[in-house]
Amino acid sequence: MVIRVATIGTGYFSQYHYDGWSRIPDASLVGICTRSNKEKLHDIASRYGVIDTYLDAATMLDEIKPDLVDIITTPETHMKFVALASERGIPAICQKPLAPTYEEACQIVTLAEEANSLLVVHENWRFKPWFREIRSMMDAGIIGQAYSIAFRLRPGDGQGPDAYLARQPYFQKMPKFLIHETGIHMVDVFRFLMGEVTGVFARLRRLNPNIAGEDAGYVVFDFTSGAGVFDGNRLSDAPARNPRLTMGSLLVEGPLGTIRLDGDGLIWIKPHGKEEFLHEYTWEDRGYSGDCVHALQAHVVDHLLNGSSIENTAREYLRNVEIEKAIYSSNDHQKWIAF
Repeated sequence: MVIRVATIGTGYFSQYHYDGWSRIPDASLVGICTRSNKEKLHDIASRYGVIDTYLDAATMLDEIKPDLVDIITTPETHMKFVALASERGIPAICQKPLAPTYEEACQIVTLAEEANSLLVVHENWRFKPWFREIRSMMDAGIIGQAYSIAFRLRPGDGQGPDAYLARQPYFQKMPKFLIHETGIHMVDVFRFLMGEVTGVFARLRRLNPNIAGEDAGYVVFDFTSGAGVFDGNRLSDAPARNPRLTMGSLLVEGPLGTIRLDGDGLIWIKPHGKEEFLHEYTWEDRGYSGDCVHALQAHVVDHLLNGSSIENTAREYLRNVEIEKAIYSSNDHQKWIAF
């Protein structure tokens, strides 16, 4: 069996989705829908050999009846497209942010659950090969029970009046930006590596006056197993060949030593009291950030075909959105928020 996939969206990031689907043997791209960009629609369809293209999502879903729909659009459209898929009992992957607000995210999750329709959030960072490898290393007990984690986000793409315009211009107008659009990734990664969050404290600020939302700040986390810090700044860059590859550096500490991720995707181990050394592992530098979009897609296809466990269901992901809400509340009210 081959999973027949339909997609909605042809924006900047969709290129990684289409490339990913084209490389999964058990998936076939059978329909593409865009809201307005006909030229881009036909270009993508031609590149990937897709015959059926649409300007109306409901018509596409009714006519081709796909096994899975991939929603690759901006947050304010997600409610509509998730509803279309859920009403028809079609499993869906939906890009993040899941919705503009926490309340709307809850409504989207309820929509899918009431229809008993699978909804997976396209949270691809936990599928980056370095984070999967670090999770395996932690599970193997290399540093013992981790008690501290820190990530310094430094992509260096947020300076000046042209910040983000070349790729995702809507970033400039988002009233909540650093955490809502980007930091939410690391909320998920922190939970993936460290377990459940039990409290947060945040200080956020805007450095670039040309954008609407915050673009720098600190968030302190408590976990059931330790503590963590997210230090985000989209204006500064990391010492890397491509600062947007890993978007920054990670440090995980435990009683037996530390694991360090650098900006080039290299993982270093420092046993306690000994010299740091390079940890050998393999990954492919293609697609987006270690091919994590492809990895997430393959994960969903495997679940649909073989019933394997599934990560990032909408209900599970809603916890990330709750934590995001608490981060903004902490910043606004200048207080610690406990769960």
